[in-house]
Amino acid sequence: MMRGVVPSPEVQQRHRRQHRLWVVGSLVLWAGVTFGVAYAARQLNVDFLGWPFSFWVGAQGALGVYVLIIALYARAMNRLDQAWLRAAESAPSPMDGVTAVGSPSQAVDRLS
Repeated sequence: MMRGVVPSPEVQQRHRRQHRLWVVGSLVLWAGVTFGVAYAARQLNVDFLGWPFSFWVGAQGALGVYVLIIALYARAMNRLDQAWLRAAESAPSPMDGVTAVGSPSQAVDRLS
């Protein structure tokens, strides 16, 4: 991508909106797993290796979900950033229509 070239404001707004949705969705899922699983697992009154089963669900199952949240978020952001780059590369350059003079020495020669 060329420096200084950005996509249109519509593309920028769509990018921010999608990013915000992923962040909010990830946080809601994280909170649901953190508090919901711990609350629901209290009803599992089974001992597993001397510990309540709810402990194992909270300690192991929640970590698996957290890793899944991170993997999904990273994949979604990579795709979103690739779309951003494609939009930026297809955007018109601020230098479109400007013709090059040549080397600086040629410009000086023309002035003299």
